[in-house]
Amino acid sequence: MTRLHIVGASGYAAGEVIRFAVNHPRLELGALESESAAGRPLGEIFPALRRIDRTFDAPGAAERSLQPGDAVIFGSSNGVALSRAPQMVARGVKVVDLSSDFRHDPIAVYGAPERHRAEIAHAKLVANPGCYPTATLLALAPLAPWAAELMQLIVDAKSGISGAGRTPRTSSLFCEIDGEVIAYGLEGHRHVPEMTEELRNYGIDAPLFFTPQVVPLKRGMLVNAYAVFEHAPAEEEILEAYHAMYERESFVHLVTSAPRLGSVLGTNDAEIHVTVAGNAVRAICAMDNLGKGAATQALQSLNIMLGYPEEEGLDARALIA
Repeated sequence: MTRLHIVGASGYAAGEVIRFAVNHPRLELGALESESAAGRPLGEIFPALRRIDRTFDAPGAAERSLQPGDAVIFGSSNGVALSRAPQMVARGVKVVDLSSDFRHDPIAVYGAPERHRAEIAHAKLVANPGCYPTATLLALAPLAPWAAELMQLIVDAKSGISGAGRTPRTSSLFCEIDGEVIAYGLEGHRHVPEMTEELRNYGIDAPLFFTPQVVPLKRGMLVNAYAVFEHAPAEEEILEAYHAMYERESFVHLVTSAPRLGSVLGTNDAEIHVTVAGNAVRAICAMDNLGKGAATQALQSLNIMLGYPEEEGLDARALIA
C-alpha cells in the first residue's frame, strides 16, 4: 500500500483524485490539505463523498506526516508545488503536479503516459499535462510520420466550465455562461507553448492555430483538430498510423462514429474519430477535462511511477462535479 497525500484537496480535479483513490486497492488516503476548507468535512465540499469520514487538513499537514515511499498529488494553484515539491522529492516521495509549475522544467517528466511511459516509470516528479494539451496531442501525435508534409494545424476546442477551477470568478457564473459558447485566449492561450513544445518532441513543428471555448457544461472536452497537408495523404495509411499508436492503449479508443462526452465523463478514457478529406485530416477527441485531462491521468502516471498495473483503480464511472 502507498499512502497518498493531496495538496489543494478541495478543488474539482482533487475531488476526482480522492474519488478514485479511495477505491484504489493499493492506495490509502493520507493528508487532504486545503487552505479554504481546513477543518470541514469532506462531504460538505463534495456531497458525492459524504460516506468518507474525513475532514480537510490545514496547509502543511502533508509535510508533517510524510514518510519515504509516500506519494503526493498537487491539485493546488500554480506556484504551490514549485515551492514545496522539490523538498518532498528529496524526502523519498513520488510527486505528481497538476499545475503548470513543472511542465517546461527538465527536473520533471511530462506526464503523458502514451508518449513518456518509460520515463514516467523512473520519475520522482511528474508534471501532469493540461487538459487542452492532452486532447490535442492525442488527436495529432499519430501524424508525426508526415511532419514534413504538414502545413498548418488548426484546433477548435470546447471545455466545460470546471476547467476554470473552483475559485469564484464573474466569468464562470451561471448567468455568464448559460446559453453561451465563449471563445477566449484568442491573443495567445497559456497552453499553446505546452502544446507546441510537445508536438515538436514528436517532430511536428507546423504552425498551430488554437481556439479554446467554454461551453455551458460542468465537465467534458471536445477537441476538433485539423491537419492540413501539402499533398493529399492516403486515408488507409493515416488510419493505420492511429491504429498502430493506440491499439495497445487501455484508455484511448478509436471509434467509427462521432465521439460522445457521455462515453467518457467520469473516466480516464479518450475517444478519437479520424476522417481524411482531400489534403486535410480531422481528428476529433472527446474526454473528461477533470478525468483524462487532470485527475485520472495523474493517477495513471502514479501507478506507473509506483510499479502498479497502469489501469488499476481507474474503472469507476461516478461523477463528482
